[in-house]
Amino acid sequence: MDKVVDEMELNGLGKRVERARFATGVLTSALSPTNVLLGNPAALKRTFETGGSNLVSGAGHWISDLRRNAGMPSTAKPGALKVGEDMALTPGAVIQKDDRAELLQYAPATDVVRERPMLVVPPPIGRYYFLDLRPGRSFVEYSVSRGLQTFLLSWRNPSSDQSEWNIDTYAERILSAIDAVRDATGSDDVNVVGFCAGGILNTAVLNHLAANSDDRVHSASYAVTLLDFGQSAPIAAFSSARLLSLARWNSSRAGVISARAMGNAFTWMRPNDLVWNYWVNNYLMGEDPPVFDILSWNADGTNLPAALHRQFLDIFEHNPLVEPGAMEALGTPIDLGQIKVPTYVTGAVNDHLTPWKSCYRTTQLLSGDTTFALSNAGHIASLVNPPGNPKANYFTGPLDPRESPETWLEGAENRAGSWWEHWADWAVQRSGNEIPAPQVLGSHRLPELGPAPGSYVTQAN
Repeated sequence: MDKVVDEMELNGLGKRVERARFATGVLTSALSPTNVLLGNPAALKRTFETGGSNLVSGAGHWISDLRRNAGMPSTAKPGALKVGEDMALTPGAVIQKDDRAELLQYAPATDVVRERPMLVVPPPIGRYYFLDLRPGRSFVEYSVSRGLQTFLLSWRNPSSDQSEWNIDTYAERILSAIDAVRDATGSDDVNVVGFCAGGILNTAVLNHLAANSDDRVHSASYAVTLLDFGQSAPIAAFSSARLLSLARWNSSRAGVISARAMGNAFTWMRPNDLVWNYWVNNYLMGEDPPVFDILSWNADGTNLPAALHRQFLDIFEHNPLVEPGAMEALGTPIDLGQIKVPTYVTGAVNDHLTPWKSCYRTTQLLSGDTTFALSNAGHIASLVNPPGNPKANYFTGPLDPRESPETWLEGAENRAGSWWEHWADWAVQRSGNEIPAPQVLGSHRLPELGPAPGSYVTQAN
């Protein structure tokens, strides 16, 4: 099967290759003999040792997953880790709240801080706390440890009542947050960092500001964000017109695309790791799913408003962001070339959602001075990349807009450690002078409304 798919790729069949590769991967993983009891020596051994109690436990897990997880094997034990108790523990406060998001300001961890603050924009898909997992595994915690005044938007989990929320809705909220951050710190401008689809939302803001000669944003960072969807990527397996039309109809009918529907689609992109591994563990071995912070976060999804979902599907299908004027946001035609602020862009070697060569393409679409870092690991694991991990490494080096990603990589330096450190060095250089750390959070006009992690991050589906 793999040879057939490879031949399709050589013949330039584009997105058909990814659909064939996806189908082949699902089929071959499903046919593995270890997925059934008689073909799995370890499960047979466990059955003899326990007198079959593992199968009784496995049946209980299966029934529970039928009721609560649409028949998919659970990847995390429900309730084993709690937000605000086990995860999302970096001290801070909510200083602004509306129907779309809460703005969190994190308490400084140093006696002096940089005068220019940073606003973190997570994706509207999923909850923000993959950026603030446990102590020692938190991007936010590391950011404040480097003296960066750090703020973060925690998006509301939308319901059908918010079905018409679109890119403008989220971009307007980012602009409001930028002004709130400026008010809280007294800074004329801010740095922004967008993660995954949060980078697309930031791009709408940056484009609007550039078109209006507005300098409220000093620099921007993009973490595993795609702006050019014309490159070959595994996610193209879902790009058929019929499938996209069905997805649009489903979200329009319900008002949202549910967290479960999105999660299941992404799960089948890695069937061995995220489906059959847990099928064997939960049902054949009779074990509980492991207790692990990333998996707990991954199982704690959020909905996406129907209007925003339609726009993301249009971007995915028609790739308008790379064509000047093909799309508008905030009433402004998008032209990526007019974004001239300094940018820091990351990709991940084993990313199955946003392949690194497509992330690299961002450096060629924007006009400002750009730095690129290529991390090891996959999509989320590359982001949860604290210093001190002996397995972590990343590539970085000089950029030439005319170079292909392959040529860039040949000349890049392979560095041990986390890209967080490299990014923080870059961000500190663009964050102004050192000033005494603030003694209180917020401002006279933005008093503390409650402690971090806020209420939206735990809002039920």
